[in-house]
Amino acid sequence: MPADLAEKTDRYERLLTEALEAATVRPPEGTPLGEAAAEFEEMAQSYLEDGRHFRDDDDLVNALAAFSYGHAWLDAGARVGLFDVPTDGHLFTV
Repeated sequence: MPADLAEKTDRYERLLTEALEAATVRPPEGTPLGEAAAEFEEMAQSYLEDGRHFRDDDDLVNALAAFSYGHAWLDAGARVGLFDVPTDGHLFTV
């Protein structure tokens, strides 16, 4: 049975929203790594906003892609130590 695009898009939006709320910047502000973390967080937030815009325009394919890309930025940042994140396996792959 194929995946339901609307359900999957909504699920990925929730995942990205929860991940943004759960991730906290690890390196000190004003340091090169702190600046990198801020950029990763900004990219994730921008993709969340883009995804919502696409969904509002009934473009679920691009909305899902945007939510997925946004989460990938956060997950990559967590993997390299830019963010402290929960390690229960629900939101991040670390």
